[in-house]
Amino acid sequence: MVLMAALLVFAACGAEQNAGQEPAGQEPAGQEPAEQESTEQESTEQESTERTAPPEEPPRMPEDPPEAPEPAESPPLEEEPTGEVVDVGSPVEGVVADPETGLVAMGTREGGNLLLADGESGEVEERVDVGGRARHLDLAEPGGPVLVPVEREDAFFVVGLPDGEIVEEVPVGDFPHDAAAYEGRFFVLNEFESTASVIENGEITETFETPFQPGGVAITDDGVVGIVGVRGLAVEFYDAETLESLGRLEAGEGPTHIVAGSDGRFYATDTRGDALLVYDVSGSEPEMVESIPLEGGSPYGIAIDREREELWVTLAAENGVVRYDVGDGSPEEMERYPTVRQPNTVAVNSESGRVFVTGSEGGDLQIFDPG
Repeated sequence: MVLMAALLVFAACGAEQNAGQEPAGQEPAGQEPAEQESTEQESTEQESTERTAPPEEPPRMPEDPPEAPEPAESPPLEEEPTGEVVDVGSPVEGVVADPETGLVAMGTREGGNLLLADGESGEVEERVDVGGRARHLDLAEPGGPVLVPVEREDAFFVVGLPDGEIVEEVPVGDFPHDAAAYEGRFFVLNEFESTASVIENGEITETFETPFQPGGVAITDDGVVGIVGVRGLAVEFYDAETLESLGRLEAGEGPTHIVAGSDGRFYATDTRGDALLVYDVSGSEPEMVESIPLEGGSPYGIAIDREREELWVTLAAENGVVRYDVGDGSPEEMERYPTVRQPNTVAVNSESGRVFVTGSEGGDLQIFDPG
C-alpha cells in the first residue's frame, strides 16, 4: 500500500510539471525562440556597425608606390596669354603675392635666387641669394615674411619684406619642398624623408611622419594642417597644436598640391588623375566630398583668394588657368584664361584680386586682373 501511494504521488507531480508544455523541440505558438531573438539582435547590431564604420585609412606608404606625378609638358601657345607678360630673366617656379607690400616673390629654377618683383609692373626689385632652387613659396602672414624651402640645400629660409633680408636660415630634412605657417610655427615638408619639421624661433622643435613623399601643405585658420603625399596617394590632416593625426584619406591617382579654404575645406590637384579634389574637415572626421574632372588638363598649380572666395587652378597640358567660385564650398567653374607656356604655379593678391602665373619654360611672369 505504501509503495502504491508513493507511485501515485510521483505520477501526479510529473503531470503537474508537464502541464501546458509543448512537445520537445517546439516552442509555444506565437512566441519566437529567445535564442533566435538574441541572434537576430546581434546580427542587426553588427550590420549597423558595418554601415556606420569609417572607411579604412590608406597606408602612409603603399606597397608598390608609383612615380611622383609631374605636370604635362605644355604644347606651344595657341592663344595670346591674358593680360601682360613680363620677362623676369630666368625660368621661375613658385610664386606668392603679398597684399600689403604689393610685391610678388618668385623662385628661380636656375641660379638659386628669390626674386621680389613689383606687382604692378612685374619689374624685379630685389634678388635674394638662397643658394638653390625653391619650387614652392608661401607667406607667413600678409606683409611677410616669405617662406622659402630650398630643395637641394636641405635648408629653409625666412625672407623679410619688402627689403628681402634673410631673417632665418634653418637646416632641415632631405629635400624640403613646401612650407606653411600657423601662429608663428613653420611646417616644412621634407619630401625624401616623408616627414615634416616644425620650426619655432629659428629651431626645429618637432618632426612628425607624413604620407609618403609629401609635396604640398596648407593650414586652415583654425589650425588644421593638410599634407599631400605625392607617391603615397593620400592626404593626411593634423592638429597644428598637438600634431595628432585627424585622419588620412585617398587622394586620387597622383596628387601634387593643396590649399585651405576659409570654410573648413581643402582643395587639392590630382595631376595624374586630371581632377580637383575637395575635402571637408569641419565635421567629426575628415572626408572627401567631391572630385571634379579636368580631363586632359594636367592640373598642377593652385591658389585661393579667401577674400573673394575664389580658387585658381593651372592646366599645364592646355596652357590655361581655371577660375572657380567656392563661396558655398563646392567649386563652380566661372571662366578659363589662356596663360604663358608651362603654367606650373599661380598666385593671387587677395587685396586687389590680381592674378600672377609663372611660365616655367621661358622665365615669363603673367599678370592680369580678372575683373
